[in-house]
Parts: sequence; structure tokens; C-alpha cells
Amino acid sequence: MGLFDVHAHLTHPRLLPRAEDVLANARAAGLTSIISNGLNPEDNGAVERLAAAHPDLVRPAYGLYPVDAVLPEMSAAGIEYPRAPGPWTGEDAVEDVRARVGGAIAVGEIGLDGYWVPQEFWDRQEQLFRRLVQIALDHDKPIIIHTRKRERRTFEILEEMGARRVNWHCFGSKVKLARRIAGELGHHLSIPANARRSESFTRMLQTLPREQILLETDCPYLPPERDTTNEPATVAGTCAYAAELWGETVDGVRAQLEDNYQALFGVPA
Repeated sequence: MGLFDVHAHLTHPRLLPRAEDVLANARAAGLTSIISNGLNPEDNGAVERLAAAHPDLVRPAYGLYPVDAVLPEMSAAGIEYPRAPGPWTGEDAVEDVRARVGGAIAVGEIGLDGYWVPQEFWDRQEQLFRRLVQIALDHDKPIIIHTRKRERRTFEILEEMGARRVNWHCFGSKVKLARRIAGELGHHLSIPANARRSESFTRMLQTLPREQILLETDCPYLPPERDTTNEPATVAGTCAYAAELWGETVDGVRAQLEDNYQALFGVPA
């Protein structure tokens, strides 16, 4: 049975220089698949190169982070963000995903963000998001969602567009809405490695349909212990935590989660 991480940022500056060690740690922990999510054209290129160098373990997902989608407009308006915009427009970034999608395991991460992005840019963000969802639908690719403070609107758009092969990464809204996402839309939700210290993620593990739960790290973020750098290997601890909550053996949980992975991505973990 394989373990997996459906949402990692292996190309992050805190991980990429240590990529060989990070991947060796993941293999030692039993991982057989890591989905590295791209954020913009430059990052998508880095993801593509890393996946080509490690085809046994790294699966590329190409996306457009919802803040990056409108960052050129935000920057032009004098709105500060920790990262400067790249030398591309939102349209350029959408076309970058379109050009790479044939080699992707999924389109992502994509979504809507109302935490960093002021409301005046929401319509523009939605336009680009819809185009990315349509690319995934046209190519029959799963979608990996990042949404923050705009979960309900993301739900509405995905429902309207008929997107069914979807995973919501690091869901931060109410557990009641997470249950609707799983129940009404049939989407998956991935639980990060900080679940033991998160009441919300613990409740999701306890109450969501087990058939629609996946594992992620969002590494280097959301580690099991604060103030450390997360790695894909830590999903083994999340699997063990799920076994405790479910009253199952670790092997039983791993079998269930592997089935879930295969159901969404169409390949074994």
C-alpha cells in the first residue's frame, strides 16, 4: 500500500535546495506519490523539472495561486503583498497551465482568495478561476482547490460548472460546509499534518465520509509541531492519527486512503 501527499510545495526555497534529502525522507516514510503544486508560470516550470528528475515519486500539478492571478493589478494599485508580481499577466498564467496540462496529474492549486485580495479584484479573480476550471474539465483532470475567505463562492462556481473531480486543500471554513462539499458535490478534502493540534481538522477526520478524505502537508507549511519545516514524510503521522480516531489499524486506514487517491486521480498511490 502506498502513502501519498496530495499538496506539497517541493519547489519552495526552504525545500528545493534539500530536495534529495526531502524525497529520501518521504520514501523512508512509505510515500509512493507526492503531488507538487505549482503557483504561477515560473513555479510551474520548476515543478515540471523536479517531476522529470524524480518520476518515481513526484507528480506535477500546474496551477495559478489565486493571489498571483491578480497580483499584477494589485501591485499597480499600490496594494502590498509579500511577493512581487512576476513578468506575466493573468492571461499568460492561464495559458501556461493550458500548455502544460497534458503532463499534469491535476490542475492546481487554483481557487479564490478573499484574505489577501481586496473585493475590487474579485470579479477578475473569478474570471481567471473559471478559465482554469474549464481547462481541467476539457482535459478530464482533477482540480486542487485553494480558497480562503471565499469558500462558499468557490462551492457555487464549482457546482455551477459541474466540476466533480475536486480536492479542497487545507479547508479553513466551517466543518458544516466541508460536509456539504463532500456530500452534495462528492468532492474530496485533504487533511494536513497539523491535524493533531487543530480542532477543525480533527473534526473533519471524525465526521467526513472516509471515502472522501485525502492526506496532504502543504509543506513547508503546517508542520505537526510549530516552528519546524514540514515535509511530505509527515503524512505518516496523519495516517496514524486517523487510525486512532477511526478505531482502525494503520494498514486499514492506508488501504482506505489509497482507494480514495485512486478514485480521484485515476492511478494508484
